[in-house]
This record gives sequence, structure tokens and C-alpha cells, in this order.
Amino acid sequence: MTRRLVSVGNVLVDIIVHGRLPERGSDSMATSGGMSAGGAFNAMVAASRQGLSTAYAGGHGTGAFGDLVRSALRDAGIEILTEVSTSSDSGYDIAIIEDDGERTFLTVPGAEMRLTAAQLEPIRISGDDLLLVSGYGLLGRTNGAVLAPWLETLPAESTVLVDPGPLVRQLADTAVWKAVAARADWLSCNREEAAILSSKSDPMDAASAIANSSRGVLVRDGSDGCALAFEGRALRVPGFAVTAIDTNGAGDAHSGAFLAALAEGLEPRDAALRANACAAIAVTRRGPATAPTRAEVLALLAD
Repeated sequence: MTRRLVSVGNVLVDIIVHGRLPERGSDSMATSGGMSAGGAFNAMVAASRQGLSTAYAGGHGTGAFGDLVRSALRDAGIEILTEVSTSSDSGYDIAIIEDDGERTFLTVPGAEMRLTAAQLEPIRISGDDLLLVSGYGLLGRTNGAVLAPWLETLPAESTVLVDPGPLVRQLADTAVWKAVAARADWLSCNREEAAILSSKSDPMDAASAIANSSRGVLVRDGSDGCALAFEGRALRVPGFAVTAIDTNGAGDAHSGAFLAALAEGLEPRDAALRANACAAIAVTRRGPATAPTRAEVLALLAD
């Protein structure tokens, strides 16, 4: 059976603004802007460009933003597994990207954060499937009450990667997070998120503290690569020195490429190295879904 990535993350619309983040109550002029699908879309595009069949099992609404989301998914060759929600449009965020690549978001939720059990019920997950879960969908005010019990019904052989994201402080002590983290085969987070989960500032220490006998951990650390802990081992996987111009979607590119490499049969260390290369290329390009192709990643690794 062909392996497949299924994302239950949130695809919404990024309204992107490049420029200096103004001080509160002040104003500033953007250097450029645009609008595109974002959120979980970025990780799915990364996986798809690495050659992994990919599907979206999240919510999408009725309206202009929902139409944009569906069009972007179809153009990227990503299958849509859920029916359109007729109660609301898809949501959007204002994404401010500063000159050094740092990004700031303000999100308006939509249909992607109102997923129902009825939408998930027809979806059939096989033991060969890989599942990608975002922390944005695990909050009490979003999809946590629906996703947590649904994940418990998955085949034990299915590989589940959970990325808690920057809202990890709101998740860490909840029953939903504990249930989802217990089902996760992999947790992937950045250095700051890992420190919150582990109370360890060093990525290697944090990865080791979060990992257990059944769960591996990736702690992304920018150009320094990532810390990887699994099966009682912890190691540093090197990164790539690049000039970042837009870090929006870098973590998503990393997760998508890592899962694609696992699906291909790579060992976790080699999969993490490929993910580091994918994210390194992605941050050198403007836009949220800038993950490179498989050929580009392999070329960087060969070089």
C-alpha cells in the first residue's frame, strides 16, 4: 500500500505583510504584501514536494477564503478528505514578516477551527498512514475535544507526529494535550517550545527529557540543525548556514520533510538531516509555502 500523510491541522489564509512591526498605537508602511493559503498547508506542501502522497482532513469553509484554501490544496495535488463546512468561511491571519525574517501573527479563526466529529467519521486511516497534528487544533476553543478521541481510534501502526507550536503554554497542562502526546510517535518543536515542555534550556537536554520509550522528539534549532532523541539515544543533527529572509513556515517544512523521509524508509537521523536541509532552503525564500523539491534537498545534501 502507498504510504500517505494525512494532516488534521488548520489550513487558513495568510494575509502577509513585509515590513517593520509598528509600535503600539503607531503606524508604518509595508514594503510588500500578499495573500495565500497557510497554516497546515505549508507542511503538506513540503511533504508533497518530497514525493509523499498527502491529504487534508481538517476543516474548510464556505466563502472567499474557503475557496482560496481549496484551490491551493488542489493546485498542490493535496487530496481533501472532509466536506465543506456551510456554517462559516475559513479563517485568516495577519502575518507580519520583518526584515530579519522574524514573523508575528494575529489570527481570526474560521471553519478550520470548528472541525466536527461528523466530518472526521468517514475518514479511514490505515496502518501505513502518517498523521500530522498541530497544537493550534488542540486548544479547548478549537478542535481539541474532537481530535483527541479521534486519534485514539487510529491503528497502532499509524505514525503520529505532533507539533505543539507557539501556543504550547496553553496546552501543556490540559487533558487533551496529555492524551494526544501519549499517542504521539514523534513530537517536533522549536527550542523555546521544548524549554516550556521540559524546563530545560539546552535543546539536547530538552529532547532527552521529553522523549520516552515509545516517543521520539525533534527540537528544531535554526541553522544549528536539531536535537533528536529516540529509543534511549540523543544526538545533534547538523544544520545548514543560510541567510534567512522569511522564517514563516520553516517548522512546517521541517515536519513535512521529516515525515516524507520516514515514509521513504530513512532512519530517524537521516530523516532529520533531510528535514534540516528542507527548512534551510525554505527560509531563503519569501512566502509561507516555500519548501523546496526533493531534488533541491538532495542537491544541498550532496553539496
